[in-house]
Amino acid sequence: METARSRFLRYVTYYTTSDEHTGASPSTERQKDLGRVLLAELTALGLTDGRMDSAGNVIASLPASPGVTAPVVALIAHMDTAPDAPGENVKPRVVRYEGGDLPLSDTVSLTEALCPGLSAHAGEELIVTDGTTLLGADDKAGVAEIMAAVELLQGRPHGEVRVVFTTDEEIGCGVDGLNVAELACDYGYTVDGGPLGEIEYENFNAASGDVTFRGVGVHPGSAKNVMVNAATVAMAFHAMLPVDEVPEKTDGYEGFFHLHAMSGDVTEAALHYIIRDHDREKFEARKALFLRCADAINAKYGAGTATAVTTDSYYNMKEKILPHMELIRRAEDAFRKSGVTPACVPIRGGTDGAHLSWDGLPCPNLSTGGYNFHGVREWIPAASLDTMTNVLVELVSGFVQ
Repeated sequence: METARSRFLRYVTYYTTSDEHTGASPSTERQKDLGRVLLAELTALGLTDGRMDSAGNVIASLPASPGVTAPVVALIAHMDTAPDAPGENVKPRVVRYEGGDLPLSDTVSLTEALCPGLSAHAGEELIVTDGTTLLGADDKAGVAEIMAAVELLQGRPHGEVRVVFTTDEEIGCGVDGLNVAELACDYGYTVDGGPLGEIEYENFNAASGDVTFRGVGVHPGSAKNVMVNAATVAMAFHAMLPVDEVPEKTDGYEGFFHLHAMSGDVTEAALHYIIRDHDREKFEARKALFLRCADAINAKYGAGTATAVTTDSYYNMKEKILPHMELIRRAEDAFRKSGVTPACVPIRGGTDGAHLSWDGLPCPNLSTGGYNFHGVREWIPAASLDTMTNVLVELVSGFVQ
């Protein structure tokens, strides 16, 4: 029997970074490399109806124990890693953390200031990187925990379990190709959260915001009253947005505008934002403000100077989970049986579960145990992998009637 820890150390070595610019599905073929391994392992564990769809999603079923009546529950995690940090040639290391700063390389260290929660794990084994790549706990920890739980479940009564490993979650397309009716599940849980014990059923409403700027180029020596510097106009646009409503100055339920990428020169410039808020009315107000700022630019610099568009990505799953709060109570019970104090917290992000909940499959999110996702300081306590495995086993077993 292979533990989640052992599986995780293998899975993170697969290069599965997604790429929002390819326009393909999956966005990168390399995600299928891990998918094929997982499909083979699921088949070897005795799961049935295993398949990889055209988008690279892996789906398989663990049949219910003989004589067991229970809802069909999906356990879901994503295989891709975020493009925010290098994801190739990941070299995971297991280290004993004795407190203080933990050097990963000559220039990168884990510190309490940069890695909140680190000091609480003094005396434990941590899985870290060499400081040059992300680790991939988001969400290969979830993948490993589900795989280990499926193996353990075969030793105790359980209902039917649908295992789903998705591609492209990190670029907002994780379940675009999944048909909820064909999955034929009653409920689902994504295993894609952070510190151990967290249960999430409130996520951001999310949109992207793109604005392009057209300038007027002319020799700077004769530019007076003629030149319109697109790069400068872009700066003026950004200055119109609330200065304190940014990720680095907000937490909890507070929303933000996040300038994610920028490019430009005198004649053309472009800004790419992500727009987030838990409250739907505030979310709509943020998008409206974004567009009004473009209107103000055009009023000042001339029609057509700025062109802005917002595109919705996903919505808060809360209203879809509230009629099914037994899912939260069952998760809380599973954590307690595994010796973990549960905590319901809002997600300052989104999950595949948000999409699935709006598509008709109620699907809250559970912790993986990981910290500092999307960066070279990503880490996870080794013991959390096995604890979450036990949580999932208790959760699925708890549905047996």
